[in-house]
Amino acid sequence: MIRTARVEDAETINKLNKEELGYEIPLSEMTKQLECILAQPEIYVVDVYEEEGTKKVLGYVHAQKYETLLSPTLFNILALAVSSKVQYQGIGRRLMESVEKEGTERGYFGVRLNSGEHRNEAHRFYERIGYHSTKWQKQFLKES
Repeated sequence: MIRTARVEDAETINKLNKEELGYEIPLSEMTKQLECILAQPEIYVVDVYEEEGTKKVLGYVHAQKYETLLSPTLFNILALAVSSKVQYQGIGRRLMESVEKEGTERGYFGVRLNSGEHRNEAHRFYERIGYHSTKWQKQFLKES
């Protein structure tokens, strides 16, 4: 079942970030960020896939309203993670469909995302569910 994330899901989301995406952030910091994000539903969507019966969270998607002067309004996928124990069972597809549906309801043009160059399996997944690559780019960061 897909549902909106809750603060109580922070530990599981943090574990998915570490194990499936390779991102590690202190749980306390991530929980604060999740609280802030959930308080802004007009900008963000964070949905989880909860297993029927056990109520265990097995995956999540995080999207942000993407408004620029360069394109119509879209959702930008910031994260999609599904436990490796249950991948290839349609969970990722259902999570993406939940964002797509929300975007349609809001009148957004579509959904965009960036995916690391080395994430070939993810690229194949996105292509299977109807996404296409529009360009390759580099990301730059300047820390304060």
